Amino acid sequence: MTFQFNKSLVWFRRDLRSFDHAALFHGLKQAKQCYCCFIFDSTILQHLPEDDRRVQFIYQSILELRQELENLGGGLIVRYGDAHIEIPQLAAKLGIDAVFINRDYEPQAKERDLAVQKSLQKIGCQLLSYKDQVIFEQDEVLSLSAKPFSVFTPYKNAWLKKLASEIEGGADFYFKPYPIEKYAQQFAVHRDDFMPSLQEMGFQSLENEPKLKGGMRAGSALIEDFLDRMDQYGNTRDFPAVKGPSYLSVHLRFGTVSVRYLVSLAVRQMRTANQLQGASVWLSELIWRDFYFMILHHHPRVVGHAFNPEYDAIQWESGEHAQALFQAWCDGKTGYPLVDAAMHQLNQSGYMHNRLRMVVASFLIKDLGIDWRWGEAYFALKLIDFDLSANNGGWQWAASSGCDAQPYFRIFNPITQSEKFDSEGKFIRRYLPQLATLNAKQIHAPWTLGPIELAAAKLQLGIDYPEPIIRHDVARLKTLERYNIVKKANT
Repeated sequence: MTFQFNKSLVWFRRDLRSFDHAALFHGLKQAKQCYCCFIFDSTILQHLPEDDRRVQFIYQSILELRQELENLGGGLIVRYGDAHIEIPQLAAKLGIDAVFINRDYEPQAKERDLAVQKSLQKIGCQLLSYKDQVIFEQDEVLSLSAKPFSVFTPYKNAWLKKLASEIEGGADFYFKPYPIEKYAQQFAVHRDDFMPSLQEMGFQSLENEPKLKGGMRAGSALIEDFLDRMDQYGNTRDFPAVKGPSYLSVHLRFGTVSVRYLVSLAVRQMRTANQLQGASVWLSELIWRDFYFMILHHHPRVVGHAFNPEYDAIQWESGEHAQALFQAWCDGKTGYPLVDAAMHQLNQSGYMHNRLRMVVASFLIKDLGIDWRWGEAYFALKLIDFDLSANNGGWQWAASSGCDAQPYFRIFNPITQSEKFDSEGKFIRRYLPQLATLNAKQIHAPWTLGPIELAAAKLQLGIDYPEPIIRHDVARLKTLERYNIVKKANT
């Protein structure tokens, strides 16, 4: 076998698995000896709270990844420090000819990789990058005029057409897995047992949280569980009290599962008539993921600014009043049960049901009049599956300022959303037990109850549960006025 390099180094980042891995495949195939590493990047970690669930998830995933790489005949070098410094130093120490990575599309990650590339060049080492976390990236899906899409549906149609052309040709190229074991003999015989503890990096151990499970095995178990439910996904995904979602978002975020495998599962299920709906709806969610990565690549200004610039002119609430409203939203004390239950779910678990993400975002922006960037930042801090592109896209969708966003005059009613998607109040009771005595009709708007009903439920508004901090009907009119500046700009 002819090799292009003598020694390669695969740098794991948001791709924490030992199978179907583009950079690992190329790093093994192109070099006589292949080393692997992961950097707990201090420049990122220093901004996170000590109880950050993502760090625990990553830590568990790294421990499993190291073991799996050792089982294949390799190993994993782990370091804690600035990746700009650690990668070039490690490459120089090992005599590496090329560092292999999977592409990251976030602006800061691009800047980091460019800086690392320049440092590596100084020691005669290349940085080679590959597509891995998406099916189609950057310019692979364009309009007929060869321009990036800004509306999802035509993008989705073009995405599906491109995928179908491969499937019809019998290639399945875009979701064909990378065979790692085939080239496992190229792993370098190297053992490095260093592993910083969570405490040494300034974080708490959260292993007592039973639902917080990182690693490939946990991701695989969720896939197997979802396969039996995929056919009902289209019917169940919007109801937070029902086990409808795949719960794979965090595993997709950190790459403990392969998006190529997930797409292949959806395509396989779509070929079965009785499972067409659920699989196709789920595939659409995976396409949304590609779409937002593409938007971030072509329009990095969306980080901090509206995709549609005219929305940057909106005057949001400000001062101490805005801060108080925002804090009530963060704490789940708005007086609107579905909104509050959703925020408690986020604060307690690091997860929030997708339908509820839309509900609470709409409430913050269009009921409270708070700048969408405040909510985006709070989700970035709390969500275990936080992904910059999807988080930004979701918040701008809710704010009507993004690509293919809901119209500004579409304002979710938190009461009707509650009645429709948690009709029996099961989800609300789970996170707001003080409302458990209310019946299915009362629980969505407890402030509408009379004193006799409240007494029967042993509920004191303002003590056991807050009064609403805003009236939705009044807030709706104010939102339409607030967004009027955008309407005028477009006429």
